[in-house]
Amino acid sequence: MATTPSPFSFRDYRFYWCARFATTLAQNAMVVVIGWQVYDIARRTLAPREAAFHLGMIGVAQFLPLAALTLITGWTADRVDRRWIGRIVLLVEALCAAWLALLAFHNTTSLAAIYVVAALLGVCRAFANPAIGALAPNLVPAAVLPTAIAASSVAWQTGAIAGPALGGYLYAGAHWMPYTVSTILFLVASGSLMFIGPIPKTELDRKANPWRQMIDGLSYVRRNRLVLGAISLDLFAVLLGGATAMLPIYARDILHVGAEGLGHLRAAPALGSAAMALWFAFRPLKRDVGVKMLVAVALFGACTVVFGLSRHLTLSLACLAVLGACDMMSVYVRQSLIQIWTPNDMRGRVGAVSTLFISGSNELGEAESGFLAALIGAVPAVVLGGLGAIGVTILWSRLFPELVRARTFDPPTTLENMPGEEMAK
Repeated sequence: MATTPSPFSFRDYRFYWCARFATTLAQNAMVVVIGWQVYDIARRTLAPREAAFHLGMIGVAQFLPLAALTLITGWTADRVDRRWIGRIVLLVEALCAAWLALLAFHNTTSLAAIYVVAALLGVCRAFANPAIGALAPNLVPAAVLPTAIAASSVAWQTGAIAGPALGGYLYAGAHWMPYTVSTILFLVASGSLMFIGPIPKTELDRKANPWRQMIDGLSYVRRNRLVLGAISLDLFAVLLGGATAMLPIYARDILHVGAEGLGHLRAAPALGSAAMALWFAFRPLKRDVGVKMLVAVALFGACTVVFGLSRHLTLSLACLAVLGACDMMSVYVRQSLIQIWTPNDMRGRVGAVSTLFISGSNELGEAESGFLAALIGAVPAVVLGGLGAIGVTILWSRLFPELVRARTFDPPTTLENMPGEEMAK
C-alpha cells in the first residue's frame, strides 16, 4: 500500500513553511505588545471601561482597510505572481515593526501612532493572506494538501504560542526589543519566499471585466453552501466569543498577572491549537467533518463562558488552551474545504473572501468585545459572547444542514450542491 509523502519532502513547501512560521512569530510578538501598550497608555488617563474602548478601536483600525480592499486583493492574487505579493507585503510589515521599534526606543509611542500602524497592518493582511494562502496548493500534490494544511497550521500555531511569550519577555527587558525582533523575522519570511520557484500561472481571462471577476469570488462562496456555512459559522462564533481581546484587561485588572502573564494568556489558545494541528498533521480528519466542526464550535463557546467567570490563572489557561484546540478544528475544516474545492484560478478571490470573514471574526470580534466591555464590563461581555457562540452553533446546524451531512472533504457529486460554474450548466 502506497503511503502519502510528507509535504516537507518538497523543497518549495519547506521555504513556505519557514516563511509562515517567521511571519506568525513576528505578528504575535507585536500583537501582544500593541494590546498591552494601548490599554496601558489609555489607563494612565482613563477608567478601565474607557480604556477598553481603545482596545476595540484597534480591531476596527485593522478591519476597515481589509474590508475595503477584499475584492481588489483577491483579484490581484489571481492575476499577479503570488510569491511577489507575499514578498513585498512582508517587507512593508518589517517597516511597520521598525517604526514602532524606533518610537519605543525614544519613548514616544502614542495611541495615534499605534492606530496608524494597525491600519497599515490591516492593508498588509488584506494582500498577504489571499496570496500566501493560495500558494500552498501550488507547492504540493493534491493528495498531500490536507497534511500540508495541517503542517502549515502547526507553523502558524507554534508561532502563535511562542510569539506572545517572546513579545512579553522582550518588552519586559526593553520596550523596543519585541518590535526589533519582529522586524528581523519579517525580513527572514520575505527572504524565504524569495527561494520558492516558479508556480503555475492562473488561467484568469485577461480580457474579461475585472469587476465581474472580483465579484466571482463572492458568488462562488454564496453558491457553495457547505463552504459558506463553514466560513460564516466561524465568523459569528468568534465574533461573539472573542475573549482574547479582553486578555489585557484580565491580565491587568482581574487576574493581576502583568505583562508577562499576558504573554502566557495569549499563548494558551495557540498551545491548544498547535496540539490539535499537530494531531491532524499525523492523523488527518477524514470522517464526519461537519458534525465534528459544530461540536468543536459549541465547546469553544462553553470554554469562553468558563474563562470569563474564572479568577484563577491555572483554570483560565486551561480554558484558553481547550478553546484554541476547538478553534483549530474549525480552521482545519474550513481551510481544507476551501483549498480542496476551489479551482486554482479562483483561490485568490475565494481566499480574500475567507480572509474578510476571518478578519471580521477576529478584528470586529475584538471591537465588539471592547465596546461591550465598555458598556457592561469585561466579565459580562466575555460570558455573553460565549453563550452567543453556543447559540450560533445550534442555529447554524439548522440553517446549514449541509454541515451536518458533510462526511468527508470530498466534493459532492449531486448537481444541486455543485458550486460556481457547475451549477450554471
